Amino acid sequence: MNHLADLPAWAAIAVCGLLLLGAAMTLIGSLGLLRLPSFYDRLHAPTIATSGGTILICLASMLCFAVLQSRWIFHELLIIFFVTVTTPVTLMLLGQAALYRDRVENRQDVPRKPKPAAELDSE
Repeated sequence: MNHLADLPAWAAIAVCGLLLLGAAMTLIGSLGLLRLPSFYDRLHAPTIATSGGTILICLASMLCFAVLQSRWIFHELLIIFFVTVTTPVTLMLLGQAALYRDRVENRQDVPRKPKPAAELDSE
């Protein structure tokens, strides 16, 4: 059942490299979630790094199964598409919710709400 022994050496090296890079990026993103000081800083590390790590791991899977089974790589392409589409949306929604909460609580370290363009023109 295990056909990984049939994988050519060049493909095995490429798959291992992509997997290690993807795992390292995901680990860096996870450590950034733990180490960064504020919530707004913590938003970026996991979203950017883990998205990149997921893409690299999916590329390794695509290469492995394309070489071994000569099959279409549709599942991995869907995973990459949905990760790259949903991650920025989630980042923006979490950031906006936190910003709204912090402004309602009148925290001093939060950026002020920008003035509308009509008010800027009248000044």
